Amino acid sequence: MTDNTASDILRIAVAQLNPTVGDVAGNLAKAREARVDAARQGADLVLFTELFLAGYPPEDLVLKPAFLKACERAAKDFSGDTADGGPGVIIGTPLKRKSGTHNSIIVADGGKILAERYKLDLPNYGEFDEKRVFQAGPEIQGPVNFRGVRLGIPICEDIWGDVGICETLAESGAEILLVPNGSPYYRGKVDVRHQIVIRQVIECGLPIIYANQLGGQDELIFDGASFAIGSDKTLAFQMSQFEETVNVTTWKRNRAAAGSQNGNHSEGWVCSEGPMSKIPEKEEADYRACMLGLRDYVNKNGFKNVVLGLSGGIDSAICAALAVDALGEERLRAVMMPYRYTSKDSLKDAEDCARALGCRYDIVPIFEPVEGFLHTLTQLFEGTKEGITEENLQSRARGTILMAISNKFGSMVVTTGNKSEMSVGYATLYGDMNGGFNPIKDLYKMQVYALSRWRNTHVPPGALGPSGEVIPNNIIDKAPSAELRENQTDQDSLPPYPVLDDILECLVENEMGVDEIVARGHDRATVTRVEHLLYIAEYKRRQAAPGVKITKKNFGRDRRYPITNRFRDGG
Repeated sequence: MTDNTASDILRIAVAQLNPTVGDVAGNLAKAREARVDAARQGADLVLFTELFLAGYPPEDLVLKPAFLKACERAAKDFSGDTADGGPGVIIGTPLKRKSGTHNSIIVADGGKILAERYKLDLPNYGEFDEKRVFQAGPEIQGPVNFRGVRLGIPICEDIWGDVGICETLAESGAEILLVPNGSPYYRGKVDVRHQIVIRQVIECGLPIIYANQLGGQDELIFDGASFAIGSDKTLAFQMSQFEETVNVTTWKRNRAAAGSQNGNHSEGWVCSEGPMSKIPEKEEADYRACMLGLRDYVNKNGFKNVVLGLSGGIDSAICAALAVDALGEERLRAVMMPYRYTSKDSLKDAEDCARALGCRYDIVPIFEPVEGFLHTLTQLFEGTKEGITEENLQSRARGTILMAISNKFGSMVVTTGNKSEMSVGYATLYGDMNGGFNPIKDLYKMQVYALSRWRNTHVPPGALGPSGEVIPNNIIDKAPSAELRENQTDQDSLPPYPVLDDILECLVENEMGVDEIVARGHDRATVTRVEHLLYIAEYKRRQAAPGVKITKKNFGRDRRYPITNRFRDGG
């Protein structure tokens, strides 16, 4: 155990890592590697994130006794590692106790577990449903004495609510608060976290270290961006976003300090050394979130490569760019599947996009399968007018071809529908909705355009794709079209995308009423039509592939509307 000279200096390593849900052995190995790294950097203590050994969120895995036993065994093994005289650890794990199954942390040092602490405020909103599988800790437990320093350790939601946990810890003698978190990304979330922590610092008068998980877990993206706010309410350190790292921060006790706001302390801790990373702007952050989500979904689920239909449109183009950036050009197969309505521009744009990205590009015409379906259905459809049914046969032929490639070669199909289309049902079940994962599922159409323009002038950190224009400008500039009939454009059946996106954001993210949306300047008939389309497309969304959460309210985890639903605002 390291001697800190009366504990006036404490070097705390924040392990901002990417665990995998259910991979207890792998997560333990990752924790051990991080502890060795932290020891090399001179750390006294390593702070890991919420439920790190289980992976977060473990959901109903927590209901399996074998899983709980594996997690606790790993926690005990890891605590034994601290007998080597190196850093102590704070690490998250589920623990089953007489009081219930708890979202917990252990504090270990000197080869033994010094303390356990249980999460008190279980979130049960949006993407969270922890009350389903965990029981809240029975009471607020006091600080943990670690090498002469009294550490308060609230867990994630414990600092988000107004239940006074931080203030109670300060009153019971805590000198600094260390908070393990599993806080998912949405646009602007870093600022939200900062404000939450500043509010708690004002309440308790103590510095707070906020350690956040990194990585993709199904729809959720954990963006890291761990940080600390000092007792003076200023940013003490800021770790990078979307990057796995172990950073050691140095904290010094100021014995001359006036103490906390409530006057209960005669000493204070100040961060004298730590990173100050820049947080990306919104387009870069959204793009990197989509890239990380796709990469982790593919890699954590064991797919060697991916395939997508490259139509010459903006959505498939940005998905192709994301796939190459996330996985490398050799792991993407792009397939153009032309029919009689596919324009020469689309053929050229798709080829130019694939060439710019350097990925494999195949052309598989669908004339014969579509005509075969039409011939087979001639007698059944006799006397009916040609329309959407025949158009959807094109989409379903393409979806079948992509799934056949997936089955034959083991490639995961990347599906490419944006949030605007998924909102109003502008997608074909068992056709363009086929696929394993959708990196742009939570991006509205105008956001897809914004990210495409951004990517053409930037290469995000960690991207494996090339620099320069990877999405041909003609794809960005031309009118969007599914090309399922002659001279078709999306705006034939939908409002202009800037109008549609604003109405949808009002309805989905903000739950606004029709009157409120009309007051923003929108046509009432258009708003009521969009609301109707949103409701009747719920059954399609229930069958859609998972995709990266970017907004405050994505479909699935956050927005859970009934399929059978006759409510309409105003009638």
